[in-house]
Amino acid sequence: MRLFISGYGKMGKMIEKIILSKGIEYAGWTEAVTETDPALAKECVCIDFTTPDAFRNNYRFLAENFKAVVVGTTGWADIRDEVVAYFEKCGTPMIWATNFSVGVNVFFAVTDYVSKLLAKFGGYNPYMVEMHHCHKLDAPSGTAKSLADIVDSNMGTSVDVQSVRCGEIPGIHTVGYEGANDRITMTHEAFSREGFAVGAVEAALRTEGLSGVHEFKELFFE
Repeated sequence: MRLFISGYGKMGKMIEKIILSKGIEYAGWTEAVTETDPALAKECVCIDFTTPDAFRNNYRFLAENFKAVVVGTTGWADIRDEVVAYFEKCGTPMIWATNFSVGVNVFFAVTDYVSKLLAKFGGYNPYMVEMHHCHKLDAPSGTAKSLADIVDSNMGTSVDVQSVRCGEIPGIHTVGYEGANDRITMTHEAFSREGFAVGAVEAALRTEGLSGVHEFKELFFE
């Protein structure tokens, strides 16, 4: 398997470091993926960590040319059905996630379990706070949106998500449940981007023999 990176910002550089440390065949990176040689692309799994606008402009090229694609870019949820349909039309496997961190995917599962329990017993109102570095373009974060979707679907609510952008915070997500007699809070804090990069490379390896489009958390516990 050969891996290729679309987007060479801080995440792209971290993913490159993980690829090289694992001895995986590496085909390089680009900031302009639509200029990639199609002959190279068809041999590679592309890991995309660009920007919401870039992904919107590039996803058709990714689906048409690469062997498989891992998408860590967020901020395109409004066109998700369109993107999924196009990858399926092209027969190109894709794994996407709002967050590839192992810890966050466990956090998704815990949030699902707790919100189902509280929905059963009633009397709790959920809320959410997410904090990221000042360079992050989307707010709320994709991870916060995924957490909110889980809570909303289980509790029949519309969670109020508060976003903070400050300094170089890698990512902190807190889900809280306020009751008349107590409060439950759960927090995941990323110490660096490395956890996201490790998960993205793991997702790329899982595209081998895979078909269709999958969210990473669907495959995570398999």
